[in-house]
Amino acid sequence: MGIHTALSTDVRRYFHTMVCGMNMSGELARDEEGNLIVRIGHSPDPDDAFMFHALTTNAFPTPGYKFVHELQDIETLNHRAMNKDLEVSAVSIHAYPEISNDYALMNCGASMGEGYGPMIVAKSGVSMEEVKKNPIAVPGLKTSAYLGIKLCWGDLQYEVVPFDEIIPKILSDEYLSGLIIHEGQLTYVDHDLDVLVDLGKWWNNLTDGLPMPLGGNVVRRDLGEKVMEDITKYTKKSIEFAISNPSEALEFAKKWGRGIDDETNQKFVTMYVNERTIDYKKEGRDSIRKFISEGQRIGLIRNDFDTNSMKFIGE
Repeated sequence: MGIHTALSTDVRRYFHTMVCGMNMSGELARDEEGNLIVRIGHSPDPDDAFMFHALTTNAFPTPGYKFVHELQDIETLNHRAMNKDLEVSAVSIHAYPEISNDYALMNCGASMGEGYGPMIVAKSGVSMEEVKKNPIAVPGLKTSAYLGIKLCWGDLQYEVVPFDEIIPKILSDEYLSGLIIHEGQLTYVDHDLDVLVDLGKWWNNLTDGLPMPLGGNVVRRDLGEKVMEDITKYTKKSIEFAISNPSEALEFAKKWGRGIDDETNQKFVTMYVNERTIDYKKEGRDSIRKFISEGQRIGLIRNDFDTNSMKFIGE
């Protein structure tokens, strides 16, 4: 349950509170004041940090609940959700069908690319043909980025690499190309890398303008309807609070930008925390259903998952 190694010792100590989890009956543990302890897993990147800043810092009351944050990369969170480890978690939309019996998607907390998204990048002069003949560094096989590149390019060679090591490994020539996510979608220009495909643009063109679904927040079904709705309400309130009070939340979010400057931090956060994050809206929900259906078509998502029956908590 360690926090991502890129985090400082102080930040680790601040966030990584060891608490008793949930017992097998689904009953949440309580703190010394009787509040239900809810563990939230999210990525150590600026948009998630911005989104959860208000809950992290107790910026508003959450009567009856205490939220404890666990920061890990998205692929680790996907697999933890498969084991029902956390009460609430950020997950990849690609992974959602596999955990849908145990978790429901919130209608808030979306990470969607509005004509932008994960990218395949390489050093200048490297052709697409060369890239396809060599292993591509990818951030995880359950990430939405991986599903996206499989939909776009079909068969490819790949090796899984932690998301924050992909650009350095391209620069050191360990890999000819990589599939980048998070703030790498902006910082790749600092390293003179070329974009061979932007999956957000590709998906936008394929679907006549739909945003590319990347991540969402899920809540465990065995908490019961009321607790699920309460947690969703507070998550939405945290997002709204950050958007309405951006200065402090942006400064907080920058800690997880791996050295990015203020301008890049703000640009990245606003790319992925916006009105769509407060509410997927119809086109966002339609895009999720389309993305999952396309994954089923190529055999990366189980065919018995019914996209038409999907319900979003707080819709």
